[in-house]
Amino acid sequence: MNNIILTGMPGVGKSTIGVVLAKHMGYSFLDSDLVIQEKEGKLLHEIIEERGIEGFLGLEDEINASIKAERTVIATGGSAVYGERAMKHFTSMGTVIYLFLPYDELEERLGDLNERGVVLKPGQTLRELMEERKVLYEKYGEIVIDCNGKPIREIVAEIVGKL
Repeated sequence: MNNIILTGMPGVGKSTIGVVLAKHMGYSFLDSDLVIQEKEGKLLHEIIEERGIEGFLGLEDEINASIKAERTVIATGGSAVYGERAMKHFTSMGTVIYLFLPYDELEERLGDLNERGVVLKPGQTLRELMEERKVLYEKYGEIVIDCNGKPIREIVAEIVGKL
């Protein structure tokens, strides 16, 4: 149980923070979205278009639940928390950290949500998506880090201090 698993909304900085944290700790870094893209040979938004939301979430859960890692910082996709098998797997293999940003900051950071491969139900707004996922991020996150207005080095130091 020596891995660090980063969860949170798209755009919060899981991958960016994850790389810096991994370097700081001498860990490997793994981006679960990239693992999915590599295994499927397609971009996330292409997989979502082909399989639909439920098909993508099933695939994401299956692939995330099969990740094997030691001394690794894992940046998950924002929708990984929908996968019960994957989240049980992640909690058994390390510490799950929820990276939080307030809505206004997220909205500013995010571009085209569909192009990014964000799992959005038809007609669902970013605010609604955030409210829906917040409950799951809080359920699984053993540590919550508020990233608002903080430089990456400060966030990394806060994570290290709470581990």
